[in-house]
Amino acid sequence: MIRRTFQKFPWLASALLVALCLSAIAAEPATPAVTSLRQAAAGSWRSDANKARDAYRHPVQTLAFFGLKPDMTVVELAPGGGWYTEILAPYLAARGHLIEATAPDDTAFAAKLKAAPAVYGKVGPVIDFAPPDPVRLGPDGTADMVLTFRNTHDWLNQGPDTLAAAFKAAFAVLKPGGVFGVVEHRARPFADAQQSSRTLHRIPEDYLIGLALKTGFRLDGVSEINANPDDPEDINVHRLLPNLAGPDSEHKKMQAIGESDRMTLRFIKP
Repeated sequence: MIRRTFQKFPWLASALLVALCLSAIAAEPATPAVTSLRQAAAGSWRSDANKARDAYRHPVQTLAFFGLKPDMTVVELAPGGGWYTEILAPYLAARGHLIEATAPDDTAFAAKLKAAPAVYGKVGPVIDFAPPDPVRLGPDGTADMVLTFRNTHDWLNQGPDTLAAAFKAAFAVLKPGGVFGVVEHRARPFADAQQSSRTLHRIPEDYLIGLALKTGFRLDGVSEINANPDDPEDINVHRLLPNLAGPDSEHKKMQAIGESDRMTLRFIKP
């Protein structure tokens, strides 16, 4: 009967096909229409808990300081839970390119990308990144920006060669004039870098600047966007917000301090 109906009214088959196509399109989640960093930071795909940390991590100001533009090719190193990826991915989706470099066994991050294709569908490739093993973040001289947020102490805890390998990989993939943006928990000036990294998860600013210069970078800017003058810089960062990993008796004091004091450094590949 259906076949006879379509034979009698051929236009009905075409109309039905169009309706089905429109229905399928409507069912797909809409890609976020993001034209600014502020829109990306305010996106509904970010949890309230992540947005609450903007007061300490200042993502819009930080990425603006690094000089991020929507048409850039950007490599994010060791994204962790994807806190910054939630902002970078939609911001770069239309005109840019976001490459993620993470541990080969980071299944949680892979699941995060897969679960929200409307937000992360254009992210890629995802590169295995496990320094000091040989690391290639892409063809040499192809990225406009490499970013790392609070990771450098983890690499230093594996040894100076591991941290140096990460810096060398960033230098290699960047174009001349490309930016290497670094945010890290700050130790007291001229502290022993390896000891403070191991016990406090902090690195002195002079150490990271020295390593970057040795790698071949030029220091192009230092910002206090993520500074916290209330942080005495002699506390293990996990005892502060958001972890509060110390005893309950100190939580009120740690909450009053806030999150860690952080350096924000912009390097340029000459």
